[in-house]
Amino acid sequence: MKKLFKKVISAAVAASMAFALSACGGSSGAASAPSQAPDGGTDSGAATAEAEGSPAPAASGATIKIGGSGPLTGPAAVYGNAVKAAAELAVEEVNAKGGLQFELRFEDDAHDAEKAVTAYGVLKDWGMQASLATVTSAPGAAVSQMYQDDSIFAISPSGSSLAVIYADPDNSANPYGNVFQMCFTDPNQGIASADYLAAHTDIGSKIAIIYKNDDNYSTGIYTKFKSEADAKGLEVVYEGTFDDSNAQDFSVQLGKAQSAGADIVYLPIYYDPASLILTQANQMGYKPVFFGVDGMDGILTLEGFDTSLAEGVYLLTPFSADASDDLTKNFVENYKARMNGEIPNQFAADAYDCIYSLHQAAEAAGVTADMSSADICEALKGQFTSMTFNGLTGQNVTWSESGEVSKSPKAVIIKDGAYVGVED
Repeated sequence: MKKLFKKVISAAVAASMAFALSACGGSSGAASAPSQAPDGGTDSGAATAEAEGSPAPAASGATIKIGGSGPLTGPAAVYGNAVKAAAELAVEEVNAKGGLQFELRFEDDAHDAEKAVTAYGVLKDWGMQASLATVTSAPGAAVSQMYQDDSIFAISPSGSSLAVIYADPDNSANPYGNVFQMCFTDPNQGIASADYLAAHTDIGSKIAIIYKNDDNYSTGIYTKFKSEADAKGLEVVYEGTFDDSNAQDFSVQLGKAQSAGADIVYLPIYYDPASLILTQANQMGYKPVFFGVDGMDGILTLEGFDTSLAEGVYLLTPFSADASDDLTKNFVENYKARMNGEIPNQFAADAYDCIYSLHQAAEAAGVTADMSSADICEALKGQFTSMTFNGLTGQNVTWSESGEVSKSPKAVIIKDGAYVGVED
């Protein structure tokens, strides 16, 4: 932890301006059917978790306390609530197995760095021994140093900025070492997008890019995508930007993309501005193929958005809710029962995998609830940098010593108001 808490808060405020939202609702109900766990076992959901900000109950006995924060309110709440619900579901399943027990406490940080610092203090005072870190990157960048200073292991389900796992300004040379990611990093999304479009030229040949220039998430993906597109000979005919001051009217960018003959519009942005772009493109009769990234996962649940306008949109994600394997089918069924029929997005799936990867690592390392957070941290670091994990969002998943995950993305397309896996 930083030496003076006030200095940490000041740093957090600065971080909130430097780092943008990353990636990566409904009332809770008990899971209605057994769920096949990532380790191949069968678990049944336990009691419904308590209200937000309170611990999800453990089955019995001593528990390992797992903290975390995310936006449960505000414009990014679709991400935080998905993570919270899926993590609670996984904790209930883990505890129903017997043996190693978890207790989860998840705080609302409203995608605000200073609130994330406050949430961290609450969780530390509660006795947090391991963590899901934060859902989004700006809060993650604000508290990662605190996790390192306090020797608490953390794995973020969806904080995809390199600033979450690296302490140096260039995000390349000084990893925290105990802060890991379950999600793809921003540069990897750019690379994967360029690779996919290069391999699927039937989608289109002339690419326009519209990105948010004051957002670390968006610019990080854009920068890598553009360099990879150039290297692969993809034809980028237009590049347009926007920021918080002009994020409502995209007629200029869309008009220039259309005039340039772009038949693909690449959107390394979040679902909120993407919904406006889709709406305005439809109004002007412009119908390219829209290709997005994981931040667009959630557009189908955006209140007031005509989801028919998202028909045919492509995006890369580590998770497809229509997959036919038993693990995915059972997770989707139990999540929908818990969330009043809502289909889980990739943020939920990553959070579910976070809990199960923590459980796998903790069991393999012989972690017990009476161990200090520092001892647990060292044990988990050793496991995460050496083990292979099979979950909802990837098979044969591994992590580097920097905390970066290695797994393969899936392409999905929106059809009939649902995400459908694209078969090659």
